[in-house]
Formats: sequence, structure tokens, C-alpha cells
Amino acid sequence: MNDDLAALAARIDRTNELLTRMLAEVAKTPSTHAIFVDAGYLYAAAGRLLTGTEDRRAFDLDAEGLIDALIDRARTIFADSRLLRVYWYDGARRRIHTSEQQTIAELPDVKVRLGNLNANNQQKGVDSLIRSDLESLARHRAISDAALLGGDEDLVSAVEAAQGYGARVHLWGIEAPEGRNQAEPLLWEVDSQRTLDLDFFKPYVSRRTAQTYEPAGAARPTRDDVRFIGAQIAAKWLAARGREALVELLPGHPYLPGSVDQDLLVEAEGMLQYSLRGQSDLRRALRDGFWEHLQTQY
Repeated sequence: MNDDLAALAARIDRTNELLTRMLAEVAKTPSTHAIFVDAGYLYAAAGRLLTGTEDRRAFDLDAEGLIDALIDRARTIFADSRLLRVYWYDGARRRIHTSEQQTIAELPDVKVRLGNLNANNQQKGVDSLIRSDLESLARHRAISDAALLGGDEDLVSAVEAAQGYGARVHLWGIEAPEGRNQAEPLLWEVDSQRTLDLDFFKPYVSRRTAQTYEPAGAARPTRDDVRFIGAQIAAKWLAARGREALVELLPGHPYLPGSVDQDLLVEAEGMLQYSLRGQSDLRRALRDGFWEHLQTQY
């Protein structure tokens, strides 16, 4: 009897040891999140909120700046998690990228997925793409949390599929001028809800006018010119805020917090006397110059 008890105790000890090892491994494994953006919802809701229209032709959206702001917001919410990537879902004729979609696809950590556009410019197949990606990533334990920017009731099945594999789905919405712009069944199914307000989108959405971005006769600056301006602004930023602020900023490389990025853009435009809105290559050069100077000073 004593031998049986001793053997049982030994087996329990081994089991406890294995469980302890497993828990230790799980603790070492970083959580991972991804951001899923339904561009159709984004353009419609943000356009109506800031310009009073859902017509994409009536306004410009700085997708690169907005994506960086979404990444920054996710970083604050999922503080102990790393970003897998941003998934950007949109529609296009015959699923051929527009120039704007191509620019977005070239951004780091961004994957553009295209559904089709019908004769009425309505997206087709986007919801099924979101469901496929959400379900696959959750099933393979590639993500623990999903931030979903969307509002269509058809996304309920995507949420349920991801949750079925243990992922948590967090719905992000855009402030509505009146009423709601997200389906109630979708709000019921998700694990949490957040609303991004007008101030969040204001730097990235502007009504389109007939005039061009640059003043008449103004020469477009080169990438080197803009990179140099970025380095100059970084030097002033560091002198004003000190090394403690630099140490806090560096872990976020290559992304800048939304407030820092917006201040950088405004100051650069003032120094250049040239608008960088809608100029993704120059915006990237500006950030590169900013980061390059800061990294040499660390």
C-alpha cells in the first residue's frame, strides 16, 4: 500500500512539474495582435463625420498617417503584445489595385486584401476575406487579440469564428454624427468596444478642393531634402524633451505616436513651405530622417 501511495505521489509530482514547465513557457510567449480595417466602413464613416459625405471623391484620406495612428492606439491598448500586421480590406474593379491601394500595400506591416466592386461601387467579398483571415489566424494561434474596425452585420460570423478558436475580438468604431453606424448584432458579439472620435481622424481626413497641394510655382522637394528636415526637427525635439523622452520613444520604432507624428508633419510643412498631405513617399522620408537622427544620439 505504501509503495502504491509513493508511486502515486511520484506521478503527481511529475505532473505538477510538467504543468509548471508548460506555464513557464506560456508566460514567455508574447501575446500577438492584429488590426483588421474594413476600408469601406472607414471611408464612409470618417467621410460623413468630417466632411458630411461618404463619397470618396469628395475628400482625401491620409491612409499612411491613419494606419500609424491605429498602430499606436493598439500599442497602448495591448501593452504587453506585439503587432503581427495591419490587414486592410477594400474593393477594386476586377481586384486590381488602384494607385492609392498600391501605396498602402507598400507600407511596412500592412497587408492589402481586395474584394470586388460591382457596377454600383459596392464592395463584394470583403466580409468573407475578413472571416477567412480572422479564423485562420485564430486557429493557428497566430493572434490572441484582433482589433476590428468595421460595422457590417455580416462580420458577426467572422467574430464568432475567431472566438471559437480562443481569440478575443475588439470592435473599433467611428463616431457617428447621429445614431449608430455599426450593426447591433455585431456589437453584441465582440469582447469589447471602442469608438474613435472626430479628433482622432481630423489630422487624416480633409475635404478635396480644386486647387493642388502645392502653391503655384513651388518645386516639389526631394526625399533627401525632406529627410534632412526630419533630422533637424528631431534635433530640436530631443533638445526640448531630453533623453528620457527618447528612451520612451525608441521601442516604438519605426512607428511614431500619433501626436508626435502630427507635430512632425506640421512643422516640416512650415519649414518647407510645401504640403506633404497625400505624399506618402515624402512622409516616409520625413520619418526616416527623424528616426535616423534620434538613433545616432542614443
